[in-house]
Amino acid sequence: MFVPCDRDGGSASLDFKGFTLLMPAVSVGNVGQLAIDLVISTLNMTKVGYFYTDCLVPMVGNNPYATAEDNSVELSINAEVYSVPSKKLVVLQIRSPFIKNKYRPFCETLLSWVKSSKCARVIVLSSSHAYQRDDEQLLGTPLRYLLTPDLEKAVGGLMQELNWKEMEKVAAYPGINDTEKVLRIPGGGITKLLFTESCSKGIQMAVLLKFCSEGDNIPDAFALVNYLNEWLHLIKSEVNTSSQWKIPSSWRLLFGNGLPPALF
Repeated sequence: MFVPCDRDGGSASLDFKGFTLLMPAVSVGNVGQLAIDLVISTLNMTKVGYFYTDCLVPMVGNNPYATAEDNSVELSINAEVYSVPSKKLVVLQIRSPFIKNKYRPFCETLLSWVKSSKCARVIVLSSSHAYQRDDEQLLGTPLRYLLTPDLEKAVGGLMQELNWKEMEKVAAYPGINDTEKVLRIPGGGITKLLFTESCSKGIQMAVLLKFCSEGDNIPDAFALVNYLNEWLHLIKSEVNTSSQWKIPSSWRLLFGNGLPPALF
């Protein structure tokens, strides 16, 4: 459940009615989480609360978006909520993996919050194993999207104008029965369950994902956040859009650099 940050000794009363909720799936390469980092850091979003759940591995660390020594010692946990009211945007960042068999309870809690907070729509940033693509998915861009029926009515035409490719369904039984098609997102973690549950509950949700492999996934994160920006226009689009995204200070630790002294 959502727990607002304390403001001046009391709980902040936040209204997310009409906001877009942006969140990552914990998926291959952590691409969605890295892309969310870029959004939070670039827009200088304010932390407004936490998402309390027993579905994620517990964790605590220092401020991943520290800009100076005095705010580097602020603590962060496994699921936090950030907001920028001027853009009607609220972001849920997830920083740890899911506990086994906890996907469904998390989905139920999250979608219940989406309804109670009256968010207009949800956008999930995700990824999928590149090596498990079928022949059709090997063609063209490695970026894909999915829309629930309720959101399709609102923005389906825009996706066509952007010339985006919808995530293809694949054969349920390859080589045996190629006519029956199903949605598969290997390596996508909670993505498919969250999407199908949103379809059945009438929630407006979009999934934006990139086919990728484990490794240095920073380029994949830039590709995914630029893909998102084509739609939401969070920053001004230029020829080299990637240079406009602000890399958070925590990325210095991605490949095993020493821990910051302020943590001790």
